[in-house]
Amino acid sequence: MNPVDPEEFRKQGHMIVDFLADYYTKVSNFPVRSQVEPNYLRKHLPDSAPLVPEPIESILEDVQEHIIPGITHWMSPNYYAYFPSSGSVAGFMGEMLSSGLNVVGFNWISSPAATELETIVMDWLGEVLKLPQQFLYKSSNNNGGGVLLGTTCEAVLCTLVAARDKKLRQIGRDNIGKLVVYGSDQTHSSFGKAAQIAGKGIQNVRAIKTKRSNSFALKADSLLSTIHSDVKNGLIPIYLCATVGTTATTSIDPLMELCDVAKEYEIWVHVDAAYAGSACICPEFRSCIDGIEGANSFSFNAHKWFLTNLACCCLWVKDHNALTKSLSTNPEFLRNKASESKQVIDYKDWQITLSRKFNALKLWLVLRSYGVENLRNFLRSHVNMAMTFEGLVKLDKRFEIVVPRKFSLVCFRVSPYNNNNWDDNYHNGHDDYGKLVNDDYLVNELNRKLLESINNSGKVYMTHGEVEGAFMIRFAIGATLTEEHHVIMAWKLIQEHADSLLGSS
Repeated sequence: MNPVDPEEFRKQGHMIVDFLADYYTKVSNFPVRSQVEPNYLRKHLPDSAPLVPEPIESILEDVQEHIIPGITHWMSPNYYAYFPSSGSVAGFMGEMLSSGLNVVGFNWISSPAATELETIVMDWLGEVLKLPQQFLYKSSNNNGGGVLLGTTCEAVLCTLVAARDKKLRQIGRDNIGKLVVYGSDQTHSSFGKAAQIAGKGIQNVRAIKTKRSNSFALKADSLLSTIHSDVKNGLIPIYLCATVGTTATTSIDPLMELCDVAKEYEIWVHVDAAYAGSACICPEFRSCIDGIEGANSFSFNAHKWFLTNLACCCLWVKDHNALTKSLSTNPEFLRNKASESKQVIDYKDWQITLSRKFNALKLWLVLRSYGVENLRNFLRSHVNMAMTFEGLVKLDKRFEIVVPRKFSLVCFRVSPYNNNNWDDNYHNGHDDYGKLVNDDYLVNELNRKLLESINNSGKVYMTHGEVEGAFMIRFAIGATLTEEHHVIMAWKLIQEHADSLLGSS
């Protein structure tokens, strides 16, 4: 057995590429959300591993017959759930190169090119985003820089640990129970999870309430009043997770005002732009991160909306020493002259794990293969499609836009307050129409039924959010293969299912 036989590699590699190319041409015909029942796969696969080799042809047949039906097709042009994970030929080729070279670049000496390409690519992208010089390796003080992690969940955890230890070095580790971290009620759940892992206890995580009147952004005065209350009670603020493009509604926290508040209390500010950060390479969206110069760290997921296959999170920090003081380990077997010279970066000290892939290849290939202008136009095309969908929703008086659209997410719902076309069957015996349509629970249940009905069709897949008690349907455009005709088809499907529940418009 030769696991890396060149001829077998060529043969199987061509077969896999052909399989995926065929998949991309057919994916729009598959049910977007998998329709299988739990534990379906055990009924189709053997109970134990094979003792003798099986041909790749047989394995691919099983993939087609048993695995594909159990996949929710994130690459489908009809995928509008969560935030899509975009992919591309360049992203795939970069992943293939990374996997094929199979280097483990935990420090510079283990693969110098892996480290150095990462520093270069992160500077390239940082400059495209017009990040302040302090975030780049080119910065004169040489303390800033970028690193590629798996996801923003890791970025939040790493920066939170750095902020924790920085403060504890000042006040003593016995005070860990007094530390407080801040976000809004729209901040991603990974923030609370990171706080638990970092050992602060859920009682010291503040999820500050946001309001519709402020587009669900975190207000600086709300943050300030919460900090005042905590300080009065003897607690110690250390970390704020501000968001540009929240999961539910893509709301944008006002970075400049929040950073001003944080600066007064020496609070580490991390800016989570997991979804919307990609759009900020477009000049018309760059203002969304105005004030970033006051933050300590910034991250976005290139795999969400930047054609870079999963997983690839870009994190920049102003002072990488804060990370390395918390995350460094230096066992004897990793000691080497290059590291001890302090002239190189050892990325193992910027992350949780020791091992790491050569992810810079993916981002490098994406930037070089498509160029910044084409990437901008790709993002703009999705925003334009979202504008089209938003316009279609507004034309049907049975529906409403729940929050103003930003980027390529449209949040909408059936709103029967001014609609007299509710089907009598749905009224379920309620004679008082006015009471029915003003019952928030019933309106929410109606939208739940509509969403589940649409998703069960298999033709499109959407997910939901909830703000101020209102259940809404999220239509997130970002899949690589989505075109305007897919969006128009999706709207017609939504109307058809609404007709079944409400009666024709």
